[in-house]
Amino acid sequence: MKPAAFDYLAVESVEAALEALARAGGEAKIVAGGQSLVPMLNFRLLQPALLVDINRIPGLDFIAVEPARIRVGALTRHHRQETAPELREHLPVLSAAMAEVAHLAIRNRGTLGGSLSHADPAAELPMMALLLDAEIATASPSGGRRIAARDFFLGPLATGLAEDELLIEVAFARPAAGSGWAFEEVARRSGDFALAAAAVTLRLQDGRIAEPHVALTGVDETPLRAGAAEALLDGEAPGAELFAAAAEAVRRRVQPNTDLHASADYRRHLAGVLVRRTLEKAAAQAAGGRA
Repeated sequence: MKPAAFDYLAVESVEAALEALARAGGEAKIVAGGQSLVPMLNFRLLQPALLVDINRIPGLDFIAVEPARIRVGALTRHHRQETAPELREHLPVLSAAMAEVAHLAIRNRGTLGGSLSHADPAAELPMMALLLDAEIATASPSGGRRIAARDFFLGPLATGLAEDELLIEVAFARPAAGSGWAFEEVARRSGDFALAAAAVTLRLQDGRIAEPHVALTGVDETPLRAGAAEALLDGEAPGAELFAAAAEAVRRRVQPNTDLHASADYRRHLAGVLVRRTLEKAAAQAAGGRA
């Protein structure tokens, strides 16, 4: 299929983009990489009157390392997030997840802001935003705001962004020094959407787990943080029984769908398996072993 007719406007500033969104009165969509938007246009799942191309806006493609966080611009491509030395050093779990996003051609075009705004419940970046306690910065005619990732994802392909609002950057919290991390994903083929994926960061303090973060995607209506599992882990000595209990807590929490790729029961099983694996790897790494 082909998209319905639309007008196209390439802008060169955030202000121009916001002006175009305001004029369109909810009938405009932002396009950057177009890796999610264009297929939806072709299937006529979306029929905007106007596409606002933000690729020419300077200053939205950056990675800034700060003491407590790393800020990443909305136009930063997936491949750069995968390969940037500063992310590999300070947020290696994010780099590892980016390597699993689709195929290289898509990673060369897809953007951080586009993926988060699209909010696919099986995508890697929304899960990373939750795992790393990200804060999402936006701009709008009424002024900018910052939205915690936990408040941003409202449902499948649904976010807290207003119709006249533009995502401009994301600030990821840096895990404490010495933290271990792990990321695991299962897909039918390399490059396919995840049937299930899990990611963990944690550190060890006096032989006990501190600051456990457990996030998943592909197993619910939105990406999620496994709060019950984190509560079980916090302050406990790592071990097989503890990790099995955390995995079971995750299985009880998730509410996956059945589709042509996998059943809900299979996805629920995968969620537990992947959480256990990631906890084992992250704890070994935090203890000084090889992840």
